[in-house]
Amino acid sequence: MNDYRKYLEPNVIAQLAGIELKARLVVEGFITGLHRSPYHGFSVDFSEHRPYRTGDETKNIDWKVFGRTDRYYVKQYEQETNLRTVIAVDSSRSMAYASKGQISKYEYAIYLAAALSTLLIKQRDAVGLALYDTEIHKYLPPKAKPSYLAEILKALANHEPANATHTAVALDMLAEKVKSRGLVIVMSDFFDDKEAALKGLKHFRHRNNEVLVFQILDPREIDFDFGYAAEFVDMETDEIMTTQPYQIRHSYQSEMQKHVDGIRKECLNHNIDYFLINTEMAFDKALKKYLAKRAKI
Repeated sequence: MNDYRKYLEPNVIAQLAGIELKARLVVEGFITGLHRSPYHGFSVDFSEHRPYRTGDETKNIDWKVFGRTDRYYVKQYEQETNLRTVIAVDSSRSMAYASKGQISKYEYAIYLAAALSTLLIKQRDAVGLALYDTEIHKYLPPKAKPSYLAEILKALANHEPANATHTAVALDMLAEKVKSRGLVIVMSDFFDDKEAALKGLKHFRHRNNEVLVFQILDPREIDFDFGYAAEFVDMETDEIMTTQPYQIRHSYQSEMQKHVDGIRKECLNHNIDYFLINTEMAFDKALKKYLAKRAKI
């Protein structure tokens, strides 16, 4: 594995000390990877350039970038980069789940949120944070000051998953707090009433915000590969059930696929960008999804 790639792997990042170091190395690994990819021109100066669009003045084309990439990019000025983003992280107890050998969904979410926050500040964009379960437990409004990053990272590092989930109520509360139009990034397993959760997401769209959804699941929550017999404990109610997973695996996978497809379809229908993540997935896949969304705003 290339050295830069290892810092995009969740299990490698989890072994490092301090969320600031984790976030910095993920972002450095991500940018290094972009330098070595077709995104090269965009990544070198992504805080100062954007792809050329019909109607842009040709005088703003950066010909040096064109010479390196054979693609047109225009110089992007300070007022164009001032995106306001709020990252909302589900901190309910179900997010604490981790199957053997994996990091928890909550760990994945806070590492991704920390990396995104670092990237946004690097782009001179304003970033804020919301941690929620049945309500919002922490809200930091978007700011673009580099010193603000430390406050966001501290909030992510010091919070632990607790309580049940009530996504719709929490997201409705957050939508009322987000006064200015911008981008809202929601990270959750969406183990909640699907229709209610989608209603919460639509609230942001009704207020003219762009929305990017990361549904974060453990690999075993997707494939249900728990072997012959297993005991399951509901992390939000402590209810215990003993069963033979292999007997219900096919039915479970079918229902899980319906659940995921239902969320994806409704997001698509309401112009909400959706991306399914499992906690084995390298962080650059989610970060590229963010860059693609950022380029469209």
